[in-house]
Amino acid sequence: MTNAELRDDQWEKIYTFLQHHPRAYAGKEAECRLFVEAVLWILRSGAQWRLLPKKYGPWNSVYKRFARWCDHHVWEDMHQHFADDPDMENILLDSTIVRAHPCAAGAAKKRGGRQARPSDAAGAGSAPRSTPV
Repeated sequence: MTNAELRDDQWEKIYTFLQHHPRAYAGKEAECRLFVEAVLWILRSGAQWRLLPKKYGPWNSVYKRFARWCDHHVWEDMHQHFADDPDMENILLDSTIVRAHPCAAGAAKKRGGRQARPSDAAGAGSAPRSTPV
């Protein structure tokens, strides 16, 4: 069992919670469990969505459902619901296991090619120089 796979007792608690959540679509139990484990895999690995293993299904479908649940506060509600349950402490979706991409933390974007210099714009209309700048 990897750290992205849920024990049966953990899954039962989560599935019961999801069935009673007004904005979460639980659907078929086996598919829902696979989805939740896919999200755990992404969050714990820090990988890009496109690198989600095929066994979890199409990455874009998993991502779209994840995003809907974010918009509907399902993850937040689940975290609050299980916050005091010691059996669930290893699966809570909080900042201790989420790894963000550097750009999410405000890192500068990488630009390909040569960086423009202030002197480039000033000399654009002038005659070519014989010596490099």
